[in-house]
Amino acid sequence: MKGFFRWIYFLGFLILPTVGFSQTKTPKFSNEFLSIGVGARSLGMSNAQVSVADNVTAGFWNPAGLLDITSKYEAELMHASLFAGIANFDYAGFATPIDSSTHLGFSIVRLAVDDIPDTRFLYDANGALNYNNIRFFSAADYAFIFSFARRVNFIKGLKLGANFKVIHRTVGDFAKAWGFGLDVGAQISLNKWRLGLMLRDITGTFNAWSHNTELLADIYTQTGNVIPDNTLEITLPKAILGVARDWNISDNFTLLASLDMDFTFDGKRNVPVSSEVVSIDPHLGLEFGYKGVAYLRGGVGNIQEIKDFDGSKSTTAQANFGLGIRIKQVQIDYALTDMGDQSDALYSHVFSIRASIDKK
Repeated sequence: MKGFFRWIYFLGFLILPTVGFSQTKTPKFSNEFLSIGVGARSLGMSNAQVSVADNVTAGFWNPAGLLDITSKYEAELMHASLFAGIANFDYAGFATPIDSSTHLGFSIVRLAVDDIPDTRFLYDANGALNYNNIRFFSAADYAFIFSFARRVNFIKGLKLGANFKVIHRTVGDFAKAWGFGLDVGAQISLNKWRLGLMLRDITGTFNAWSHNTELLADIYTQTGNVIPDNTLEITLPKAILGVARDWNISDNFTLLASLDMDFTFDGKRNVPVSSEVVSIDPHLGLEFGYKGVAYLRGGVGNIQEIKDFDGSKSTTAQANFGLGIRIKQVQIDYALTDMGDQSDALYSHVFSIRASIDKK
């Protein structure tokens, strides 16, 4: 029990630095493409992963979980079409141990809307309509994540990890941004309980935007819009606290229940617990396993209080469902997720495949 209180004290010590950013006047929703989540297993469990991530995707969710990988190499690929195919969301991850106490990982995340028509040259010099002059561009967000995880001795069973992130965002030739940030994570197991903490953007992630105003000056002038200046966008820190519990239902069946709570410090949000200082967004995931080869998953998250035009309020939630099957050293996962619980058109089918390769 003493070790438990030491762990809680340690979590509190880590979370305190994030509160100081709460007074910073910055956008609430910066780099939000990293809030979607990666891996079909994770999405099927409503992203409740901070305490249970134990494979290559831990490089994204909580780098401390990379230490649970037992194979020499592990890699995963994921693809999803979001919002009825308007956007493509892709992920690739790789992890390998350096020694028994140290693991490294690398992840790439891309969210993009491709083939956007550029109609600036739709009319030629003679004023005639020429569809052959239409060009196409992409609006894409990239994240390159370098992960490091290591076991420590000052608290038994404690695993620590850190991410260094490079963010690159582009809007065709019109604008681009580069950003850098750090994440810190921790995990520990206490009997059948698992605890995890992830501090995202702990130092603030800074995106420096540059705009190619020469390409858009005429259009902005004609439409009465303000020509944008080069700007600096800051992503405020966010703390995610996770707790999970394992059950052996029988010799063949297992159950994993996981709860994550996202703490944000940028003012009130439309989440179950909201205040000017901190807002808390919970999400819950379940995973039923059969002999370690087949899995059934479900989860609830993105709980929001919506105010209608007539002043009435309603609560919405995002439900998720998933399946997984392991064939030797290959695991295939599927998730069905409803982005925001708004319409059938927003259901997304997510597939990911993970392979473990031993040294031999």
